Amino acid sequence: MRHTPADLVFTGGPVLTLDAARSRATTVAVTGDRVTAVGHDEVRDLIGPQTEVVDLEGKLLLPGFQDAHIHPVAAGLELAHCDLTAARTAAGTVAAVRAYAEARPEEEWITGGGWSMEAFDAGAPTKDLLDAVVPDRPVYLPNRDHHGAWVNSRALELAGVDRTTPDPADGRIERAADGSGEPTGLLQEGAMELVARLVPPSTPADRLAALLRAQRLLHSYGVTAWQDAIVGSFGAMDDPADAYLTAARDGSLTARVAGALWWDRERGAEQIPELLARRAELSHGRFRAGSVKIMVDGVAETGTAALLAPYLDGCGCPTANRGTSFIDPADLRRYVTELDALGFQAHFHALGDRAVREALDAVEAARTANGWRDTRPHLAHLQVVHPDDIARFRQLGATANIQPLWAAHEPQMDELTIPFLGPERAGHQYPFAALLRSGATLAAGSDWPVSSPEPLHGIHTAVNRVEPGGTGPVFIPGQRIGLTDALTAYTAGSAHVNHLDDTGSVRAGFLADLVVLDRDPYAAPPGEIAATRVARTYVGGRQVYDAGL
Repeated sequence: MRHTPADLVFTGGPVLTLDAARSRATTVAVTGDRVTAVGHDEVRDLIGPQTEVVDLEGKLLLPGFQDAHIHPVAAGLELAHCDLTAARTAAGTVAAVRAYAEARPEEEWITGGGWSMEAFDAGAPTKDLLDAVVPDRPVYLPNRDHHGAWVNSRALELAGVDRTTPDPADGRIERAADGSGEPTGLLQEGAMELVARLVPPSTPADRLAALLRAQRLLHSYGVTAWQDAIVGSFGAMDDPADAYLTAARDGSLTARVAGALWWDRERGAEQIPELLARRAELSHGRFRAGSVKIMVDGVAETGTAALLAPYLDGCGCPTANRGTSFIDPADLRRYVTELDALGFQAHFHALGDRAVREALDAVEAARTANGWRDTRPHLAHLQVVHPDDIARFRQLGATANIQPLWAAHEPQMDELTIPFLGPERAGHQYPFAALLRSGATLAAGSDWPVSSPEPLHGIHTAVNRVEPGGTGPVFIPGQRIGLTDALTAYTAGSAHVNHLDDTGSVRAGFLADLVVLDRDPYAAPPGEIAATRVARTYVGGRQVYDAGL
């Protein structure tokens, strides 16, 4: 029997298929953009005179990684501006701002971001630090989690923000401790918009360049697909939609991208017709915008994640603060039910246990009203999940979208989060193993630029509950998961929420979205997972990255 030769054959190394049987192979054939055979020596019969043969030389082949929650265009723009992600101290952060501003005297605004809260006393830098290095131009710098922004006096002046300015309903202006009401230069959540609305927008060319810059980096980490978690304008984050459409049309978008359309929390159901129109407008080629991103709450380190019981103060006593639910729970249930009926996927930002419960209640309302539709809702972040809600993920078909790099001891966790949650609630953080045991599907993402987009670092942390290079104690040891489970979250799990059903596994008939690792992480201790490097990345059988290893 004669076989049609394949275009591409991988051989000479282990193949981790991540199929349902978790089988291994040694040879994979690709024709066009799809895998046509997976097996062993018999697959070599598909090698013809024109077949490209890739000798893996013992390297590991597996499905391409997918990031289920990421902001690549925003990250790409940040990389081109005042990038503070490498600064570890207050002095180092301020020095980086000074150097950037001095090198760019022509820039009217100093923008960028990525500073770490733990670099500053109480996690709160002040305008005085910025005024000392940039006194004459406005400065707007979101922090690492992008739920707070650090600004100087000039920015506050231009925005008309002073001691008489009230806090917006969905945010907080941090003020001097002397009771004067004077803004300190730190704006939380919705208060960021007071200055963000004045920041000059990026240009379409800027956004396209940022997308392609980010895509190159993501491919170098083995990422072949992702879900952009905000397609729309939010704060100073410009709408990336035009960049995706341009790249999808001209072929420069080599990744597969699901877009989550931004739900404007200051509006209601009247925006749904606009979302329907955007879904139709923005679905082209490798870009599809069939999800809606709903931000239910804020973040724990600023006291805005929505909790069932109050935060504690510095002495361990309950406060009056239970965080912020940005959308009334009854309204949330109604909106999600309407979106689900129209075939939209709900993509929730939910960190606190109250936010998680409110999001699950909304999914339950949609299931009750509409039946079990294939909309694949997912909840991202899941910092604190009440034990009573763990089983509801499987029961409701809601995927747990985890950001594993956050599940480790580090200063922001140890100094700015755990003391204000208290020991019992802090023990409910990032319950990956409990969710798996309950039968929930896990997807995984980075939330870049909040944290590194390197999947192997996230996988390392999910398995070890210690950050790469970390030597500290294991963070909630009982919530560690196995290497196969972590890899599956970054492949098949994320493919599920991205509606890319013919990806996430190395199987005949599936798209040839593949990554080659320089070693087999199963052959080394778990503490060495992060040392693994990506050698090559393929999308649809086409090589999009080669490390030369």
